[in-house]
Amino acid sequence: MLAQLGPDSDSADLERRFFRLRSVQAVALEVLGERRAKLLGDPLKVTVDGVVTMDLQENLRGIERQIDQVRQTPAPDDPGEEEEADEVMGVTWLTPGRRYR
Repeated sequence: MLAQLGPDSDSADLERRFFRLRSVQAVALEVLGERRAKLLGDPLKVTVDGVVTMDLQENLRGIERQIDQVRQTPAPDDPGEEEEADEVMGVTWLTPGRRYR
């Protein structure tokens, strides 16, 4: 998850989110959604004539591409539907072994 969200992400915050959401993919999507909302809350482009131009539109597009990638990639903690159907539980009885001399 840190590979997707970056090493500056707070591990304790990610852990709290995981216990609440129970999915690594859901945590990543929530964090990326918050980052996207924060970018949308501020102006994406600011220009001061002759001094500076700041354009955050590519940052927004990058986060949206990252969200799409997380949605399409299977999460490591999310077993596929095929794997769930193949699960079988076996029961074995243990009996004491008899020794003959």
